[in-house]
Amino acid sequence: MGITHLSPDLVRQLVWEEEAPGRQRHLSPDAVAEVFRFGAMVGSEIHRFAELDRGMDYAKQLVRDSEARDCALASGTVILAETLTGGRGRFRRVWHAPPGGIWMTLVLANTLLPETSRLYPLAAGLACCEAIRHFGINCQLKWVNDVHVQGRKIAGILAETMIGPRFGEEYVLIGIGINANNEAFPPELADTAVAMCSLLGEPVDLEALAARLLAKLNWAMGLLHYEERQWLADDDGSRPAAARESMLVAQWRGLSDTIGRRVWFGYDVQQNPQYEALVIGLTADGGLILQHLADDVQCVEYSGEILYC
Repeated sequence: MGITHLSPDLVRQLVWEEEAPGRQRHLSPDAVAEVFRFGAMVGSEIHRFAELDRGMDYAKQLVRDSEARDCALASGTVILAETLTGGRGRFRRVWHAPPGGIWMTLVLANTLLPETSRLYPLAAGLACCEAIRHFGINCQLKWVNDVHVQGRKIAGILAETMIGPRFGEEYVLIGIGINANNEAFPPELADTAVAMCSLLGEPVDLEALAARLLAKLNWAMGLLHYEERQWLADDDGSRPAAARESMLVAQWRGLSDTIGRRVWFGYDVQQNPQYEALVIGLTADGGLILQHLADDVQCVEYSGEILYC
């Protein structure tokens, strides 16, 4: 089951027939429509490959090639590969990406304010978790970029930025990998990874999963833009950014099991854990509020990673 018929039209149909009605439990129909209009650029162009070395590298080349033609790459461009031969995650860790999974790179022109753009990884994680849950799997989010089922990783998100070499425009590149039908893992991942098909007892329709993921990304990325516009319209200077109420952060928090956990924190926590802490909460711009177990001092971390104790 490959991804041969996925198209922007298919994603739009899914958005308006299935996704938009469900979102009206939380926002008015007009507001929901506006969110999805903001997010409609996601999947506006879709590039498919049987094999790529690394989706991020191809995305960067697309940006360079577009600017060489005096054009900007279409924001929302999606790159899909059936397999990645040189996939890497954080800290250059190997990203196991054989046939059977969803290996996607999303390219976005970053037009958001810095405090909003910090939420890109959380938005992508929210969409990914919601897409997998649609198929009946009770997965959860681990700050900042993992989706797991009872401690075993089923999906991961990697976010990078680049500046266009000619026009100086900033792009956000978001890599998403979902273990769908690839249930054979190398020995080093056998105990820590899991595939959707293993949990469901049957193969996953990859095209349906990819379409659902793009529809969820339409919502999550659109919500970033919608909420920023609402904050700017309502801001009279009396309320600090940290006090804003974010629907996106609230939705992420509702699907996460990170808050309240005892964790190790570090910038490469597998190799160099820095300190042990209790997760107190999440700031409005996605920072993790941690209380050091050694001295009870609280801090906010925006980068790095955690391991559950």
